[in-house]
Amino acid sequence: MQRRHLVTLLALAAAPFTLQAQDTWPSKPVRIVVPFAAGGTSDILARALGEKLQSVLKQTVLIENKAGAGGVIGADSVAKSAPDGYTFLLGTIASHAINPALQPKMPYDAGKDFAPVILLGSISNVLLVGAGQPYKSVQDVIAAAKAQPGGLPFASAGQGSSQHMSGETFRLLAKAELTHVPYKGSAPAVQDVIGGQIPMSFETVTVALPHVQSGRVRALAVTSAKRSPVMPDVPTLQEAGVPGFDVASWQALYAPAGTPPAIVQRMNAEVEKIIATPEMKAKMEGLGLEHTPNSPQQFAEFGRQEITKWTRIVKEGNVKP
Repeated sequence: MQRRHLVTLLALAAAPFTLQAQDTWPSKPVRIVVPFAAGGTSDILARALGEKLQSVLKQTVLIENKAGAGGVIGADSVAKSAPDGYTFLLGTIASHAINPALQPKMPYDAGKDFAPVILLGSISNVLLVGAGQPYKSVQDVIAAAKAQPGGLPFASAGQGSSQHMSGETFRLLAKAELTHVPYKGSAPAVQDVIGGQIPMSFETVTVALPHVQSGRVRALAVTSAKRSPVMPDVPTLQEAGVPGFDVASWQALYAPAGTPPAIVQRMNAEVEKIIATPEMKAKMEGLGLEHTPNSPQQFAEFGRQEITKWTRIVKEGNVKP
């Protein structure tokens, strides 16, 4: 009993110091880990956000790229970091939904090892076919996939990417046989579609847009439930005859599990303010990202739904890593 009272007294004594640490946060540089190579959407977004955060937090915000394994390596480093409010992760659908559903063994638990801070934005993928291909509609692609032995091959930016899983979802919902051909990134995948080496691919609207505008590829449908503001004239796959299709990649900010809630809430509030500025809105629109204000609690619920969704698709589609 005496020991229990001693523990309680120690906790009460420590409480003011904990609150004081949160009140003075941040008192040193803050780090945002990007689990992908420099130059991609996640990296561009993190650097734009970091630049603005420096002004409001009055501290240096460092962007650190830790690429590898579809975002798993960088995410794992953050999961194992001290939950003191000085390390954050620019996570994505790959690091926190697809890979946890696809990989039998993960070094972290996407639902337990992170404190969700804010969902930054979502971006649609688009079904592309080369300009020299005969397919003028989604139904043309479905008919060809059903008629061709082994199905049609489709390119993606890599195993476990949202582009890959867009194709697997298409295969499942359209009941059209497709063969996945993973590439090492979006650029080589799109180039082979342009060159006619592979008939089709799923790609983010941001990457696809200049090639669509040049006429080198055709955009048949976007994967999200509503049309993309980047490609407003392109129908959704639901509109094109594939009911229930809704796949959107997303970018988000996480902290290690156990990070003080007051710090998580403040970071959420500061980022919301930054996203609301005209300059940041323009930057995100240029990346094809759509943002809806959300709290850490709302984002946590979204994350749970995404893990459940992709676990079901991987199982029903018998998708193998």
